[in-house]
Amino acid sequence: MDEDKKETPVANEKRKSVSKPVSPAKSPVDEKADSGSTVNDLLLNSQGEKNVTSPIKDFKNMLTLTRDTFGSLRRSKRLSLRGRSSKRNEEDRHLKAPSMEECVEEAGAEPVKQEPLSVMEINELIQQRQLLKAFQSIKYLEDEIVTEMDGKDSDDKPTEFSRKVKDVDLLYNSIANEIKSIVKNTLDHPSIEEKLLTLLVELIAEEEKAHGRAEGTESPEPHFLGMPRKWREVWKDSVKESAEGRVLQVPMTPEKDKDSWLAVHLGFLRKNVREDLLKIKCSVQKCYPEDYKVCDTYVECFQNAISSHLQGLLQRHLEFNELYALLDWVANMYRSEALLGYPDLQPEVKTENLPLLLPPATWEKLKNDYTDSLKEKIKHYFDNILKLEITEKWEKELQPEVVQNQYNSSLYFDIQMIIAEHMKTSGKISTRLGTAVLEICLVDLKEYIPRFVKVFLEWDKEKDFSLFLPYLAAYINSFHDLITGLQTNFAADTKELEKILADVTMNFRKCFLNKLEVKTQPLFKKILSKTWVSSDEILNSILSTTVQYSQDLNYLRQPTNKDFLRDVHRYLVREYIAQALKPRKKMNSSQRQKVSKKMKEEATVITETLSDLGSDSDELSLAISVIADIISEKKKEKIQAHLESMRQRHRDLRNEHIVAILTLRGFWRKTRESIIRHLGNLKEDAEIETDEALFAEIEASTIVSCL
Repeated sequence: MDEDKKETPVANEKRKSVSKPVSPAKSPVDEKADSGSTVNDLLLNSQGEKNVTSPIKDFKNMLTLTRDTFGSLRRSKRLSLRGRSSKRNEEDRHLKAPSMEECVEEAGAEPVKQEPLSVMEINELIQQRQLLKAFQSIKYLEDEIVTEMDGKDSDDKPTEFSRKVKDVDLLYNSIANEIKSIVKNTLDHPSIEEKLLTLLVELIAEEEKAHGRAEGTESPEPHFLGMPRKWREVWKDSVKESAEGRVLQVPMTPEKDKDSWLAVHLGFLRKNVREDLLKIKCSVQKCYPEDYKVCDTYVECFQNAISSHLQGLLQRHLEFNELYALLDWVANMYRSEALLGYPDLQPEVKTENLPLLLPPATWEKLKNDYTDSLKEKIKHYFDNILKLEITEKWEKELQPEVVQNQYNSSLYFDIQMIIAEHMKTSGKISTRLGTAVLEICLVDLKEYIPRFVKVFLEWDKEKDFSLFLPYLAAYINSFHDLITGLQTNFAADTKELEKILADVTMNFRKCFLNKLEVKTQPLFKKILSKTWVSSDEILNSILSTTVQYSQDLNYLRQPTNKDFLRDVHRYLVREYIAQALKPRKKMNSSQRQKVSKKMKEEATVITETLSDLGSDSDELSLAISVIADIISEKKKEKIQAHLESMRQRHRDLRNEHIVAILTLRGFWRKTRESIIRHLGNLKEDAEIETDEALFAEIEASTIVSCL
């Protein structure tokens, strides 16, 4: 009895000196504090109560248990951890092996036998997200296995040892999966579970503290026991997966349902990402220590997720509007106040050091795809303008509107609006793209203007378009206004377009004259006929038809109007002379005098009529008057002088023409040859401008000089 009294103070003294237990084993106190205790725990405690006998006997039993169970553990621990610091040994000893005093209840209470939690119990803790308790229990099991491995106890039961190793690894992985789940679901709910995130931070800190001393040491292959689990990296990977998932959850309208499906999708993407970043800044960030750099990490992960998502979209076949929507979103929207630059996100969300959202090669390809698509788009726009001209104007035979006394077409305005709009929008992406728009349009216009004119002329040829000349004038005016606008508004180099327009205008002039010729040619054939000599009706009909047909030229811009009227004037004089020089019976002196007088009068009428239309080419009619003077002239010297004057004025006058004039005068061959010899040889190959030509267009085959 005395011995018992002596032992009790010793036991009590030891109990009072014991520090807080590290072992995660359950106790009655734990059961009262933890409402989430498992059924297994309750059964374990009940079993402990049945085995209670007396404090002294239980103390001896526990002492024996402690020696048997943990004696070898401490011995092997000393052998395996000899190379480690003494501080680590002390902490490991507290973590792995509970002291004998930990198995004894408070003074006067009945001692309870405690055991480590089973794998199933630990797994239940994980499922209940009591992750700190679960980690402590797993760490206890891990240390126990490490001790067995160091003491070579694992060699006796390799299968059981492998099972234990696998259990620990699976339990750690289960916690890692819970970490992933917590992080990945953080942004999915309207409110943030701050307590859960705080627990997560504590858990990662505990793991880093427990395994921190093994950082950088060689892993005990193949088990990786005692090594860091790198849950902070798991956290970061989970943030990455969370960002990717959030981006993929953004609504996307099916392409077939809406032309602007991508623009709508990118609008949702901007809105959702901004809301997530606001939630991260205001609610998530405060749950983590500063060294986590939460905002920076989330922004980086969202950027990578968005970049990957956009590159995935680029694998589809995208139309022009969709390519532009992507370009605009990346270049203008992403870093603007609409998203990363949103005022409420500052200063935590920084954009200065962020890399490009798309890799340089991908960005360049996107811009190139856009310019290729733009070429097709511009061509489509121009084609639509032509189609509208056909369906809304030509088919309906609508008279062109008159603006400032000129026929006007909206053609030049429509084209400039297309160029201006796309230069503006593309210029928002980059200056190079804005310049590319102008270059593309200029190249396309070089093909479009001739094609437009060709379609117009073919339409007239097929339909005999009653408004041919008004629309001809309107289009010439419009093309000139277009070139002026390109120079003024866009500082464009239009030299090539000016050449094309000159060719187009010349083509229009030829078509116009061909139509005039068709209308007047039958009347010209009566020149110098008996009817013609005695009546003014023939020339009056010619001039009346010409005036009526040419009056719309007054609505043609200057100086093109003068060019057309000069063509008309030249045509009338040329056809008049061509008809006069055709072979006919030789006239007597009286007839020649009448013809000469008639020709001079009609030359004056032609000049006056064309002047009234607006022609300033009075000198053209002089050729008729000179020929009339030669017909009535009797003196050979004066005839030679008239021919010399005519030859100087009209460099395209050839010997065949002189022979025809002298034949009309009634000279015989010898006289004609003598006069030609006196005049000297003419330069047959002399080059003259088309606008100066008069006799060159009178075919020599129509002249007979065999009299």
